Amino acid sequence: MKRNSRSRARTSSGKVHFQSDAKGLTSQAGLIPVMKFLDKFGITKSLDKLVPHERGDSAVYSLADVIILTCVGLVGGATSILKIVALWSDGVLRRIGGWSRIPDDSTIGRIFKEVKEEQIALMEALTHRLRGRFWKAALRAGVSKIGAIREIWIDVDSTVKTVFGEQEGSAKGYNPEKKGARSYHPLLAFCCATKEIMQAWYRTGNAYTSNGIVDFMKQLLAHMPDRVRLVFRGDSGFFVGALMALLDSLGHGYLIKVKLKNLVALMERQVWTAIPGKPGWEQCEFYYECSGWGKTRHFVAVRIEQEEKPGAQPKLIDIKIYDYFCYVTTEKLTPWATHKKYGERATCETLIEESKSQMGMGHIKTGDFLANAALFHCAVLAYNTVKWMALMSGNDELRKWEVQTVRTFLVRVAGKLLTGNNQLTIRTPDDHLYPTEWGAWVAVGLAA
Repeated sequence: MKRNSRSRARTSSGKVHFQSDAKGLTSQAGLIPVMKFLDKFGITKSLDKLVPHERGDSAVYSLADVIILTCVGLVGGATSILKIVALWSDGVLRRIGGWSRIPDDSTIGRIFKEVKEEQIALMEALTHRLRGRFWKAALRAGVSKIGAIREIWIDVDSTVKTVFGEQEGSAKGYNPEKKGARSYHPLLAFCCATKEIMQAWYRTGNAYTSNGIVDFMKQLLAHMPDRVRLVFRGDSGFFVGALMALLDSLGHGYLIKVKLKNLVALMERQVWTAIPGKPGWEQCEFYYECSGWGKTRHFVAVRIEQEEKPGAQPKLIDIKIYDYFCYVTTEKLTPWATHKKYGERATCETLIEESKSQMGMGHIKTGDFLANAALFHCAVLAYNTVKWMALMSGNDELRKWEVQTVRTFLVRVAGKLLTGNNQLTIRTPDDHLYPTEWGAWVAVGLAA
């Protein structure tokens, strides 16, 4: 029997006409809670107060203005200064944000190029000031206990941002993706519990992974409450005696992958025992003093025998070859538990990629190093703003979402501005795909 091939799911749509006379429309209604969130927690005022920047008497815009415009633009998905301006061409966003006018892209770029090292340091300090503010607010609101936790694990890592040009401060250095290309080499510390950036340094491209790590940690620790014990987790690039000495002296902890030229020989001298429930795996722990340390430290390791590759030549002598995983740590964990705990560090690499590719951290660049550092810290602020909003929302699902997911489902939402009765109302579709998360996003931004 012959069947009708015509779809039963579609009907003819008829003719369509466009009229460009509608007013009060926006395609990014989800940025309104972001702007209100920044205002509600005094971030705009904090920028004016904590990151001062003198400009001429005839100047219309301040450094705080362009930082806020850039931050909101980055949350909205802008990938250049020109696209930041294009995003703010939205009349609804300007009215809700209280902007009577916005600068063009050349003005924004010029103001960023006026930034000095002092302002960069103050932007770094602002991150710490705001973090303390949000952690206390979350604790008072009962949505998170992060502000009362006495031990916090942090993941520290560096990342490479390739440039295509001769930007100031860029240099040839470690660059696994584009070998020989010029780049910048930022250093980042993430809070494992909240996924926010605890601290960030913008560095030249030829900086080694651990360059400045001791001063980096001194700065971070100076901004943490005395009651909090930090546990530093890092890869072998941070196997630095001076860093461990600093953390030891202040009562903090660490779990760092070991990097030694004689590692295999050192491993072969240890006494290994089988790991219960893990066939083929063995473990050991010992104390060892590296050159220049002046003290022994606690090492743990696990190993597993390498599998023979298919087609490999038969061994004349039955010598076992192992893959070793060795760590130096202050934590009272078994070698296997230590190995698994270090494996959780993979989350840090995911967060770095999220902040770079989804929030454009380090993507917008000029020819000026300090201007690029300021833009970098705008991206840090934008990234943290999304994480702080998720934290304050108390919504567990929202806290799991990456920036791009938030942008797709909660930021790019159609809206219409309605005025009347001395108030502004944004009308949005009633069939949101994630109504619970949308409600939490709006509430955290607009709630009194």
